[in-house]
Amino acid sequence: MKPIWIVDDDQSIRWVLEKALARESLLSRSFTNVRDALAALEEDQPQVLISDIRMPGGSGLDLLQAIKARHPGLPVIVMTAYSDLDSAVAAFQGGAFEYLAKPFDVDKAVELIRRALEESLREEEMDDRLVDAPEILGQAPAMQDVFRAIGRLSQSNVTVMITGESGTGKELVARALHKHSPRANGPFIALNTAAIPKDLLESELFGHERGAFTGAQTMRRGRFEQAEGGTLFLDEIGDMPFDLQTRLLRVLSDGNFYRVGGHNPLRANVRVIAATHQNLELRVKEGLFREDLFHRLNVIRLRLPPLRERPEDITLLARHFLQKSAKELGVEPKRMSDEALAYVSTLPFPGNVRQLENLCNWLTVMAPAQTIEVKDLPREMLEAGTSEPVNAPRPERAPDLRVAEYEGAQELADYGGFAVPVAEADTATVVRAAPAAAVAQAPQQSAAAAGWETLLAGEARAMLEAGQPEVMDLLTRRFEKAVLEAALGVTRGRRVEAATRLGIGRNTITRKLQELGFD
Repeated sequence: MKPIWIVDDDQSIRWVLEKALARESLLSRSFTNVRDALAALEEDQPQVLISDIRMPGGSGLDLLQAIKARHPGLPVIVMTAYSDLDSAVAAFQGGAFEYLAKPFDVDKAVELIRRALEESLREEEMDDRLVDAPEILGQAPAMQDVFRAIGRLSQSNVTVMITGESGTGKELVARALHKHSPRANGPFIALNTAAIPKDLLESELFGHERGAFTGAQTMRRGRFEQAEGGTLFLDEIGDMPFDLQTRLLRVLSDGNFYRVGGHNPLRANVRVIAATHQNLELRVKEGLFREDLFHRLNVIRLRLPPLRERPEDITLLARHFLQKSAKELGVEPKRMSDEALAYVSTLPFPGNVRQLENLCNWLTVMAPAQTIEVKDLPREMLEAGTSEPVNAPRPERAPDLRVAEYEGAQELADYGGFAVPVAEADTATVVRAAPAAAVAQAPQQSAAAAGWETLLAGEARAMLEAGQPEVMDLLTRRFEKAVLEAALGVTRGRRVEAATRLGIGRNTITRKLQELGFD
């Protein structure tokens, strides 16, 4: 371990700190000015640096700036008099680990130095781990299975289907499959089929000829042509329109396709990797997805586990994302305390790895100190902690998670929107509470027998026969208000949890509550 550097023009301060550190069996090295410390920095590096702010011949803030430029992860403790608190604020803005107000208690000073020392050693360990960091991180057994599968497929051109909830990293896996395949030197082209309107998707995939439709003023190459010799990644394949599924099947079958408005067949030399968060077998049974296309795509299937099934990876991922976010923003990396990491590791993260990354970006900007405590987490995350943790005992019948079928799952990743398991009894309660006033007045037994849809239809008929204007709007508002009241009752007023149970976003429930006049 390297020594602790003390930079102060006051001999008594240097002497006190040297003796205190010696009692703790910690090596130290002292400097009387900034100039000597900077000269020593050319050849050596401390484990922790303690510096006064106001010294003849140079400022401690200048030294802090020079240290951070060369060694961003090195903890710097700034000593300051009470009258220098403005300087202390400047020190924090410059990336100081902590400040020590003079006069100080020696034992508290040693305790602070110990904390900085632990931080320094932890940063060194993390730097070693992050050198040549892989594109996908994970120590959990389920992720190790994914890594092994990628390795086995490294010399193959076979079609792969990647399944998993939104935010689990399906595109990262697709990129890894491409990077470690014989097509690595070719292009990797990604297309989210759910993000493009149906009328434009065919042109996006296959291109179009000039004059093929209104606005087609020039010939355009589609994604299949752009991916020639490489890999085409089709995300959210389960949302592809049925008629386009037929054209995709033809390309996968014989490798030929036509541009929109074209008459000459084109040959596709492309490896297709598809991904979906939906249950394709169920969509096949419902007639929404072609069975023959499903079997064409489902040659090799990789299932990505949700983050709640790999809580042991949360610490590793959080540290990685905090480092990454700090590097992108050009600021000092922050770290989570052991208590904060333990707390975060118990949460279900319905937005999965994407949600955790969003959280780390938020903390990099918003957390007030370099060490993130539980109280620094977003309010929604603290509220979510009152729900059942991810590692709690589960019921015999695993409840559905709404995020699994929620097309706008990324909205749930807005720094703490958590999907909570919805038991059958809860769903029944919400449904019974949904219709208009006539339903609320009827006994629950008769409502269940008649069906709330029948009662709702009766209410609508009565309003229409009475000449009531804007029937649709009135009934919709009453329906939404009843559902929101039921959801907030189940969650004891927690809006974020209610939104998640209903399968809507946090912003949506906030807007609905305002529109419907909730207090």
